[in-house]
Amino acid sequence: MSYHVNEKGYYGEFGGAYIPEMLYPNVEELRQNYLEITSEASFKEEFSSLLKDYVGRPTPLYFAERLSEKYNTKIYLKREDLCHTGAHKVNNTIGQILLAKKLGKNRIIAETGAGQHGVATATVCALMGIECIVYMGEIDIERQAPNVARMKMLGATVIPALSGSRTLKDATNEAIRDWINNPTNTHYIIGSVVGPHPYPDMVARFQSVISEEIKEQLHEKEGREEPDYVVACVGGGSNAAGAYYHFLDNEEVGIIAVEAAGKGIHTGESAATSVLGKAGIIHGSKTLLMQTGDGQITEPYSISAGLDYPGVGPMHAHLYTSGRGEFISITDEDAMLAGLELSKLEGIIPAIETSHAFAIFKDRPFKNEDVVVVNLSGRGDKDLGTYIDYFNL
Repeated sequence: MSYHVNEKGYYGEFGGAYIPEMLYPNVEELRQNYLEITSEASFKEEFSSLLKDYVGRPTPLYFAERLSEKYNTKIYLKREDLCHTGAHKVNNTIGQILLAKKLGKNRIIAETGAGQHGVATATVCALMGIECIVYMGEIDIERQAPNVARMKMLGATVIPALSGSRTLKDATNEAIRDWINNPTNTHYIIGSVVGPHPYPDMVARFQSVISEEIKEQLHEKEGREEPDYVVACVGGGSNAAGAYYHFLDNEEVGIIAVEAAGKGIHTGESAATSVLGKAGIIHGSKTLLMQTGDGQITEPYSISAGLDYPGVGPMHAHLYTSGRGEFISITDEDAMLAGLELSKLEGIIPAIETSHAFAIFKDRPFKNEDVVVVNLSGRGDKDLGTYIDYFNL
């Protein structure tokens, strides 16, 4: 069984392209061209060169000695927080801006929750001199103010989404509306492994540089390419898809996905899609989705702006339902404490999204000889305000 996408754009029963007719030409243009363009030697060369000289790859694989000692296992951190812009998001935006240029697009739109994808999109648009419009929920604009300022400094126009819960889902709705109205000159850079095919696969491929590097770096450090476990937080799930990518079909590598339980899985204020979701369609793909009995999307909640999405990427939905992935839900409180612990033990302040991944060690035992790689997907600068308020710092 393969856990990669099939030729029709599905991971098991999840995926596909459920889109309004008006979007069909945009999505079809991408589907027909993305594999061919991204496999051209000139594309690969430019992509690799920018990842190396602009993003700062490869990012280190760091053995967290004090954390490992505390939890009696070998914990390695894949330092995506050290990428230019402070998170893994830029791997994908570099790839997509190069693709958009090849397709002759001169206007870029994006959605963002925590603002990291918005910043990464604004960054590559500035780099290439292309107009950039970012849609962001009004609530997220308030709680991620530093990232909003960064986007504006980089020349992007930030448009608030004022409908629904005024968070990531609503920003995505607005971006899709824009794309329908501007089909010929605009490329929509989706920031996660969500949306209609080919987006989940395309984003996963651009992010797969993470697992590619893990294999090489682990070989150097441990004399083996495969860890026992790869751990990542999952909202839509692009950092996780990138960290899992080269290990998906090797079932000897355990895959652990960590979701946001918010104030508790069954409190009504949660984003634990794997537990609470059932099959449905959101933003152009069939996936697991938090919804009411009559199919209305339930509002998700998490203290982290990047994890409060009511669905999960179709790759992750398939990993969950097939049993290939172990899914763990972590509350706000445990995530915040894990972020503080990593800061004090290793001198690394993580994004709150990433803190969820570190919170598993408290209750999920590992053997002391296990090699566990945690994808440290983002740094905590953008979340300092939330940390300060939460801990009265």
